[in-house]
Amino acid sequence: MNEHGKLELTSLNYGKDRPKAKNPVKIEDLSLRDGHQSLFATRGRTEDMLEVAGRMDEVGFWAVETWGGATFDTMHRFLAEDPWERIRTLKKYFKKTPFSMLLRGQNLVGYRNYADDVAVAFVERASENGMDIFRTFDALNDYRNFETVVPVIKRCGKHFQGCICYSLTEPRLGGGVYNLGYYVAKAKALEDMGADTICVKDMAGLIAPYDAYNLITALKAAVKAPIHLHSHFTSGMAQMSHLKAIEAGVDILDTCLAPYAFRTSHPAIEPLVMALLGTDRDTGFDINLLAEIDEILERSIMPKYKHLLDDTRISIIDTSVLLHQTPGGMLSNLVNQMREMNAVDRIGEVFKELPRVRRELGTVPLVTPTSQIVGVQTVMNVLNDTPDERYKMITDQVKALCFGLYGKTATPIDPEVQKKALKGYERGETPIGVRPGAILEPELEKAKKETEGLAKDMDDVVLYALYPVTGKRFLKWKYNLEEIPAECRPKTLEDVKAEQELVKKAKSGCLVEAPAKEAPEKGTGVRTFHVFVDNEYFKVEVEEEGGAPVVRSVSPVAAPAKAAAPKAAPAPAAKKEAAPPAVDGTPLLAPMPGMVVKYEKAVGDKVAEGETLVVLEAMKMQNALPAPAAGTVKSLNYCVGDSVAKNAVLAVIG
Repeated sequence: MNEHGKLELTSLNYGKDRPKAKNPVKIEDLSLRDGHQSLFATRGRTEDMLEVAGRMDEVGFWAVETWGGATFDTMHRFLAEDPWERIRTLKKYFKKTPFSMLLRGQNLVGYRNYADDVAVAFVERASENGMDIFRTFDALNDYRNFETVVPVIKRCGKHFQGCICYSLTEPRLGGGVYNLGYYVAKAKALEDMGADTICVKDMAGLIAPYDAYNLITALKAAVKAPIHLHSHFTSGMAQMSHLKAIEAGVDILDTCLAPYAFRTSHPAIEPLVMALLGTDRDTGFDINLLAEIDEILERSIMPKYKHLLDDTRISIIDTSVLLHQTPGGMLSNLVNQMREMNAVDRIGEVFKELPRVRRELGTVPLVTPTSQIVGVQTVMNVLNDTPDERYKMITDQVKALCFGLYGKTATPIDPEVQKKALKGYERGETPIGVRPGAILEPELEKAKKETEGLAKDMDDVVLYALYPVTGKRFLKWKYNLEEIPAECRPKTLEDVKAEQELVKKAKSGCLVEAPAKEAPEKGTGVRTFHVFVDNEYFKVEVEEEGGAPVVRSVSPVAAPAKAAAPKAAPAPAAKKEAAPPAVDGTPLLAPMPGMVVKYEKAVGDKVAEGETLVVLEAMKMQNALPAPAAGTVKSLNYCVGDSVAKNAVLAVIG
């Protein structure tokens, strides 16, 4: 037994001193990035990674994913942490294991394509701060969006891992779009670009075991670069697909440590270590060391995040993902958005509409940012469309997709949808056919000017360039120009224990202790009443005192045999949304909860009906809200960066 009372298995040669396998499968650990992003909204803090970082460095992982994806956004927006500092800090603890990050091609770590100068600066700064492997993907599998970042990755002497986003047009691999030929062609294109490794990125856990075998077999025959499989556990197939991929000769697999695994995350490493023990693909990992790390995570780290875990589901798998192909993070965002709009009962309509919207927008893979683009537009359609008109409200990102600013879609975009989306579009009504980055104006010098006196170095400037609104707010927090909100501060184990005590008291009915009261003696004027409340019967004794009846005691008793059954209480009325306040003029209401990104007009400006007045961010997508009437802007009721509820009066036109 070890110090924590756990059985050590070293005596059975389960440790790292067993004979080395001929062809060990390599493992990338995703716990510190995709694990907490998938399970608890990317809220993992750097300080909570340090207790296990040194031990993780001893495991022998091919790489650990520590950055990228949503971490950059979440850290500065919700945790008040500097994303660049995380790399530098963790690098002090990982002495041997390379760092990997998820890079969204020209999207970098945001939700749109950024200008080339920002893309170059970002990769340079990530390399300088300690990143080793750049797992690079494009949501449309349009590798023109790699043409700026890949040369910088190579110039910095770093590892370029090219990704193919895995998607389906049929329940299993095949069909007119996402078939074996499609993936082989994409792998060859990545190898031609100089990919050091090639990753099949299965973000929704859709790859079936025998499809994994056939795909990995075909890729191994077609290209020389090592093949890496990334498959979320969401559907429950990933562990089986891992084994079939191993049989087909896959070189690298993605897993998480057990406390960060399963559900919408990834398979756990521990069962895989035991399953391969003694085979020619044995990982060589010490299961005792993994158990020690798991124990620390369970005892000291995970309790801080338990409140963020989805406890609404009993099952750890989501079979519906096989029907709607919605990645776990996107699914939780959709449900939360519908709940905030008091429309969660219409989520079934969203799932029905989603495949149609996806098809009309070019059969795009559902991965950030296209998953959000399709998902948010689907919600907009369900809530706003009428039987005689679809796409009544179109997000800015759908307009950009239709214009070609994200790249080339797998199938042509529905021409009617495209025409409607581009009507009056600021960049033009004719879609482009060139690389999106080629038409984007440089952004870095503008960011430098707008952060003069605030940004201290290029890391600060790049952060602002990626996220102007929340980035500027973070820099003020960072340099003590504004106080960090309480909700952005870390939670301690003491906080968790205090909350658990409150929950325990609440469940036992002792949350609020009633003050002791000395009751007077009963007089001769006590009167007894029978009271019925929600089918429960009470006997109430009342005695007048000073001319007013006073309740002395309430005690539930068995209902008299002859008592008539009380009528059922009427069903509670459906919750109604709060009506917007009355204003002197025409109000522009927020159609959904979100954050004010910018106002296109100032108080006193003239505005035409239909002209964009406010840009509202919801679910990471920006929505241009048109003026509901022509006139003069009388008031702008919120500041840039403010969060607003549905039906909030954003502006008034007089």
